[in-house]
Amino acid sequence: MACTGSTTQHHRGRFPALFTLIGCLTLLSLGGCGSLHSKPPTDPDDLADYKAVNDPYEPFNRKMFNLNMWVYHKALRPIGRFWKNNIPQPIRTSVATLNETWREPAVFFSDVGAGRPRRAGDAFMRFLLNMTTAGFYDVAQYLGYKQHETDPGMVLALWGVKSGPYIFLPGFGPSSFRDAAGYAISQGLTPINYVPSGYALISFNWGYNILGTFNSFADSTDQLDQLEHQSLDPYAFMRSAWQQQRQSQIDALKADHRATTPDWY
Repeated sequence: MACTGSTTQHHRGRFPALFTLIGCLTLLSLGGCGSLHSKPPTDPDDLADYKAVNDPYEPFNRKMFNLNMWVYHKALRPIGRFWKNNIPQPIRTSVATLNETWREPAVFFSDVGAGRPRRAGDAFMRFLLNMTTAGFYDVAQYLGYKQHETDPGMVLALWGVKSGPYIFLPGFGPSSFRDAAGYAISQGLTPINYVPSGYALISFNWGYNILGTFNSFADSTDQLDQLEHQSLDPYAFMRSAWQQQRQSQIDALKADHRATTPDWY
């Protein structure tokens, strides 16, 4: 259940089948629910603002946001605070690194799809090097391979696919039609999803996903509390922050024209 722009990508790595199902059902339901669609205003200035925020499903999105925040206060925040206050920082860092490491194959394939060989090389080396420690330690960063974000949603944007309306999906957080589709694609690019059932790796997958969820919410509780206390409209603030962050990531991908071969080549 993503709650902030900075943690959205991490949370989307959790429980892929469940989130994909929720997202697909939600997107399908929106098409047949006209009452959840806000009508464009007639005033020119208001219409310009309406188009700028790109949130025609705001009535539905606000309901889902309120539901997320209710669950956050009733369950996720207490768990996150307990985790942060009782689990040593080195362990929490290792859990975060583990989740990043297992996401690197999807980052690699996304970089390839974006035609960014240097970024793809960095992602490949990050996975290779960090797996020497089973993914618990980010040794790659000390060798010059910094972590970066690339996902299929960003690649679709690079290919000229329009974002579609903003949408806040339950258990998923801020997104758009394009990024929801990109998330589904990313699950197809994640090798661990193809491990046959009955193997211990499946239990490991569930285990690190659950721990990663606790860890992500522990890191975001202060940020969420500040959002609620200092913002007159937390929903609108989060929407704006996510849209700006997302556009910044896409712009960074577009601007990365490094033609040099990776150091490992």
